[in-house]
Amino acid sequence: MKFNIRGENLEVTGSIREYVEKKISKLERYFDSTPISDVHVNLSVYNDEQRIEVTIPMTNLLLRGEVQHIDLYAAIDLVVDKLERQIRKYKTKVNRKTRQHGAAKHVFADLEKEAASVAVEEETSDIEIVRTKRFNLKPMDSEEAVLQMDMLGHAFYVFTNDVSGETNVVYRRKDGRYGLIEPNA
Repeated sequence: MKFNIRGENLEVTGSIREYVEKKISKLERYFDSTPISDVHVNLSVYNDEQRIEVTIPMTNLLLRGEVQHIDLYAAIDLVVDKLERQIRKYKTKVNRKTRQHGAAKHVFADLEKEAASVAVEEETSDIEIVRTKRFNLKPMDSEEAVLQMDMLGHAFYVFTNDVSGETNVVYRRKDGRYGLIEPNA
């Protein structure tokens, strides 16, 4: 893994860099071979709160964790714990799908398919769009979409339903459960 460590309102010293690399490198034990990816780490301080954001983009998985804490080293430990939970959850999901379909090729075939790009544009004089995102939708089932949403730390996730081929949205409800939005037939 190659580390890209940045500090905002904070000088990244050698000891901080060493500690971050040592802790995040422990995640390699969850993989058969060392993942070849860049690890993006942003350290920042705002109002005496230490904040760390870690993003590890990999071929079939995006690991992302964000933690705020009074102590920087405690924040680093907490974000590594969060990333470990994501990896374990993902591996459990992959193993379950492998048992259901009988082979790993079915699991990763769904993840590698490309779908059409989606752009959301509105033309209303009262509403100002300040940011537009475009992304490829991957075909998957609603369980996998919830898993991806949780890994990214988002409140909703847009995906292509692998059964119907339609665009769906999963979201986290206020009661902690999940909802699914499907278009009418």
